[in-house]
Amino acid sequence: MRQITSWSLILVACLFGCAAPSGRADAQKEKLAPAQDDLKYSAEKHFGNLRQLTFGGDNAEAYWSFGNDQLVFQANNPNWGTGCDQIFVLELDEEFTPSSTAPKQISNGLGRTTCAYFMPGDSSVVFASTHLADTLCPEVPPRGPKGEYVWPIYEGYDIFTSNLNGERVVQLTDLPGYDAEATISPNGDRMVFTSTRSGDLELYTCNLDGSDVIQVTDELGYDGGAFFSPDGRQLIWRASRPSEPSEVEHYISLLNNGLVEPTSMELFIANADGSNARQLTDLGGANWAPFFHPSGEKVLFSSNHHSGGFPFNIFIINIDGTGLEQISFDSAFDSFPMFSPDGKRLAFSSNRNNGRTRNTNVFVTDWVK
Repeated sequence: MRQITSWSLILVACLFGCAAPSGRADAQKEKLAPAQDDLKYSAEKHFGNLRQLTFGGDNAEAYWSFGNDQLVFQANNPNWGTGCDQIFVLELDEEFTPSSTAPKQISNGLGRTTCAYFMPGDSSVVFASTHLADTLCPEVPPRGPKGEYVWPIYEGYDIFTSNLNGERVVQLTDLPGYDAEATISPNGDRMVFTSTRSGDLELYTCNLDGSDVIQVTDELGYDGGAFFSPDGRQLIWRASRPSEPSEVEHYISLLNNGLVEPTSMELFIANADGSNARQLTDLGGANWAPFFHPSGEKVLFSSNHHSGGFPFNIFIINIDGTGLEQISFDSAFDSFPMFSPDGKRLAFSSNRNNGRTRNTNVFVTDWVK
């Protein structure tokens, strides 16, 4: 769910509405149309040598190995024999050439998986899966009781580690409820994840073996999709903060039914132990999928605050809340930006160049300062 997961944030692109709002996206598309034989728009000045790595299906949350030469991601691609999100690893050559065949699948094909991340040493990954609760793919729920767009919070999700051959699978969480969205500190010593073990969606950190669990957030609302800063001292995440009685009642009612509404989220930042937490953005709409710039002084994220619904684009902001800048300019959906550990490249998922389908693919670009 780190999203952003057929319960994944890819569904934000598919279900938030495929039509552009009020003609704004059509005008933007005409103004910023990609140059011939090029995947990027003219305004995307921070992108260089943009390459598409997957073609077809839903591919998202592509996260780098510590060694900068692999990506782990979740995909639902009928051509790869998947009918539900599964975890794959893509090995990158010097030219970042997309493979003509399916990359290596790590998950076992049972249930639904989400939120994979490399462990230190790049010989194993951590991810969440529902396969122990049910080997079948869980259903994607309809809209909420009042017609609201919702994400499912599958109680069957637990967090596992596995080597890159899908062997030596180790379960790290076993409490009732949702445990997912795990990412690893660049220091290789701690993990952050989202859980409902307190009765609400909160952030927790732990050792890489699942021990020494520490609760990081404790305010009502959805806290998720967290990442560590480059030095491992801070966390950045997305959160909803219902405050009015009607908002609180609505949030709790949805959560009690295993649902959360992701249409109003802002970014929060805190020390890795949860201290000095503060709201970073106040933009309105859905602001999510944050990731630190290699300097630790800026944050990339995806947002629809500029459109009121669609499109979603990638933005960057200073950690003091100043200097907001739009980075991507697609007319549909750009999200899950992640810098390679060496800071040279950016991986993200996008609806661009998908032949007017709903396919979401993985792209890699050189980062131009």
